[in-house]
Amino acid sequence: MAIETNQIVSIEYEVRDGDKVVDSNVGGAPLVFMFGKGQIIPGLEKGIENMAIGEKADVLVKPADAYGEYNEEATQEVPKDQFAGIDLEVGMTLYGQGEDGSTVQVTVKEIKEDAVVIDFNHPLAGKDLMFTVTLNNVREATPEEVMTGIPAENQQADDGCCGTGGGSGCGCH
Repeated sequence: MAIETNQIVSIEYEVRDGDKVVDSNVGGAPLVFMFGKGQIIPGLEKGIENMAIGEKADVLVKPADAYGEYNEEATQEVPKDQFAGIDLEVGMTLYGQGEDGSTVQVTVKEIKEDAVVIDFNHPLAGKDLMFTVTLNNVREATPEEVMTGIPAENQQADDGCCGTGGGSGCGCH
């Protein structure tokens, strides 16, 4: 039976770019999300849609269904003095503020004499990604979860503790 929109899904995954593991939650907390709400990349969501609880599968996700194609024009040359106090290295990730006030992630692409070329592409843009996924659980969402779009497992209590019992030093029981 296919997973349906608004169901709460729990997965364990490892994602590789070629032979390199770029992200994994194996051995840690599962990724819990509401299906059909764009909370994970579209290609992964489509790839797990017909999996059964307990099933493990490899899901290949093409760039168009992940972080998009690499855009050569999504770079900007910034005066080097704007990076005062930062020990710059090619390939390092920096965070800045976008025009709308949101956080923007950039990668240092090139360091010139008096300028730095930054790349606004997601680090995984243009890459085929291979996910090894285990479907841990699928359950119906509560009315509150449907309304907020946030699974109970991901909600924080008013005191800042997680709603699933808290972490070390949290004080939740």
